[in-house]
This record gives sequence, structure tokens and C-alpha cells, in this order.
Amino acid sequence: MTSVAIALFVVAALIATVRLLIGPGLAERIIALDVTLISFMGAIAAHAAQTKSTTYLITLVVLAIVGFTATVSAARFLQHGHTTSGPAQSERPSS
Repeated sequence: MTSVAIALFVVAALIATVRLLIGPGLAERIIALDVTLISFMGAIAAHAAQTKSTTYLITLVVLAIVGFTATVSAARFLQHGHTTSGPAQSERPSS
């Protein structure tokens, strides 16, 4: 049963990787990268449960921290880019 779960996690990661490569925008690519990372984390967790080993748990914690930090940084980048992409306040016509 664990092998089926690992296989499904790998399939989900591959589908998200395709979306990452052909995504129409930066936000979609960031989400696809996050889904890929979470899928691989799920596969690692399933493997750790199957082998009853705690060796991989540190790897999972590190991947979770890196993934969270990368997602928050990318979201801030998109937010900053979104707020400065329009005309400045002084350039807007007054109504």
C-alpha cells in the first residue's frame, strides 16, 4: 500500500513539474514548485513510514522550512512587483 502512495506522490510531482515548465505566469509556476516539493515530501514521509526509520524526518523538516521560506519570499516578490507595476501617484490624472 505504501508503494502505491509513493507512486501517486511521484506522479503528482511530475504533473506539477510539467505545470512548472509550461505555466502561463510566475504565480502559477511558484504554486507548481510548491506542489512538487510537497509531493516529494509526501513520498519521503511514506517511505519513512514504510521502513519505520526516523532518519528522513530531519530531511522533511529542512525541506518544509526551505519550501515555506521560498513561498513566502516569492509571494512578497509578486506583491511588491504588483504594487509598483502601475503608474506612480503623481503620474495619475486627477479626477
